[in-house]
Amino acid sequence: MPALTGRIGAPTYAAVLRTPGAWKFYLAAVPARIGIAMTGLGIVWLVHGSTGSYAAAGSVTGGFAVAEAVAGPQVARLIDRFGQTRMLPITLLVHATTMALLISLTVSDSSLWSLVVAGVLAGGSLPQVSAQTAARWSYALRDTPLLSSAFALEALSVGIAFMVGPGLVGIVSSSTSPAAGSILATSLLVSGGLVLAIQRGTAPPPTAPGEHGHAKHLLHKRFAGLVGTNIGIGLFLGSMQVSVTAFAVSRGTPGLAGPLYSITSLVSLFAGLVYGARRWRTAPETQFVIAFVWLTISCVPLIAAHTPLTAAIALALPGLAIAPFQTLSAVLTETTVHPAILTQAFTWLNSGGAAGIALGSAFAGWLVDDHSAQYGFMVALAAAVMATLMAMTVKLSGR
Repeated sequence: MPALTGRIGAPTYAAVLRTPGAWKFYLAAVPARIGIAMTGLGIVWLVHGSTGSYAAAGSVTGGFAVAEAVAGPQVARLIDRFGQTRMLPITLLVHATTMALLISLTVSDSSLWSLVVAGVLAGGSLPQVSAQTAARWSYALRDTPLLSSAFALEALSVGIAFMVGPGLVGIVSSSTSPAAGSILATSLLVSGGLVLAIQRGTAPPPTAPGEHGHAKHLLHKRFAGLVGTNIGIGLFLGSMQVSVTAFAVSRGTPGLAGPLYSITSLVSLFAGLVYGARRWRTAPETQFVIAFVWLTISCVPLIAAHTPLTAAIALALPGLAIAPFQTLSAVLTETTVHPAILTQAFTWLNSGGAAGIALGSAFAGWLVDDHSAQYGFMVALAAAVMATLMAMTVKLSGR
């Protein structure tokens, strides 16, 4: 991401974590985030281990993902209305029950439709822990310069979870049993979620009955633009997953697919850490547009990459924009919607990203099968352009 006028503030993250109760809820969410990052791939291992079919595993995982995207904001609405400390234990119990049902159905060799139904129930009840911790940061640091750094810490922890989680579930499921990864994922999610739920002092208060009308803020064109950018970044990430794998396989180096894809994530983590430690003078809306312009520009070298080395260099460039985008998306959402519906708003962003990943993977996969990996990278470029246009609408729409 291009340099903006800023100043490194070494004590920034320390000041954020010195916020009363911050250490407790931040650390409590760590195992829960890792559990969430493990869940989808854990279901793939679970269902494939029972049926021997990747198609069946994909059907169940797809049902899980769609249900998470559709039901997540509705569950978040209940959390805003009744409070995290009351609703989080309920959603954790429902999710643990549905995961136990799915595991038992795989053990008993049940029909595919029953597995899909159980997967849908598990996805629909998956607690959106990151949205709830983001709401806690906003409640504690609203209208302070530390909030941006807090959201950067949140993005960093989510990024680490999604680097650790898939590898962990693969090791556990392959070395013990296909069900072990799902059991561990659910255990981490439930244990971390319960520890988070009992921390009442940092939880935002429930929405008062008269504040339901604030939900109309979610229809504001500025927030719609923020959801659109998250769909765009999801399209980008989904197409990149398929395209990088196809690129490595087509070059006769399938073993490099994982390491190549991880380059973007690693650079993103570093960029996010640096970004959150600075005080930026440029308006967040302008930074938002710059991040997406850079993302668009960084896609061009990928289309021209023809060796693993050039691809590795090209894959580092988009990472400079992704983590700042995640932080800025949270910052702009926090200033756009009413605090009473903030959990819903953050969950809608997550749902938009999840939907984009699913669509991007499917569309890029179709093009890559018929043409080459470069066509998949073109999908990523188109997604970045779309997201840039959405970012411009956010900047122009005002608050």
